[in-house]
Amino acid sequence: MSKKVAVILAGCGVYDGSEIYESVITLLALDQADAKVQCFAPDIPQMHVVNHLTGEVAEGESRQVLVEAARLARGDIQALQQARVEDFDAIIVPGGFGVAKNLCDFAVKGSDMSMNPQVLALLQSFKAAAKPVGLICIAPSMAAAIFGAGVECTIGQDADTAAAIEAMGGRHVPSEVDAIVVDNANKLVTTSAYMMAGRIREAAAGINKLVSKVLELA
Repeated sequence: MSKKVAVILAGCGVYDGSEIYESVITLLALDQADAKVQCFAPDIPQMHVVNHLTGEVAEGESRQVLVEAARLARGDIQALQQARVEDFDAIIVPGGFGVAKNLCDFAVKGSDMSMNPQVLALLQSFKAAAKPVGLICIAPSMAAAIFGAGVECTIGQDADTAAAIEAMGGRHVPSEVDAIVVDNANKLVTTSAYMMAGRIREAAAGINKLVSKVLELA
């Protein structure tokens, strides 16, 4: 029987939304495994809009996370409040700075971060149901908020982000770009992707392993 997997998106674009390559690799790996996928995103304004040509904040512009994430999902996306843990076997969150800006405020507050209440409630419902969670790239910055102290995760080898995870009560496990870290007690799978990757195939190596492991645990 095909596994049903929810994917949370945070907009569209590495600097202010979900990282496009990571999201597409995730969706492709799930499709290749014959998983049934539904994308979700919170229906909220983005923290800000970044001009991806210049890397500068586009002052005065405003975009909605759900509307932008619909670009990645080819329109097949639902507002986050429609997601129900009982409808799925697992959940995955690709990375991109939108995760740290729109799903939580880690980009601004670091270890003092808080999560969007809808995002936190949904991910904690998967924890409570003992269903696997996959967090990619910067998304493991949310691990301690979701799972509590002692949760094991990786963002690769970035010292500052690893220190923030430790300060929040998580246990950071350094890893190579193509590796995954599995916290079996929490059914959490993490990989660094573009926290370390220098090219798309490097990001794909870890993400493909993550998707396979999440489906195995489901």
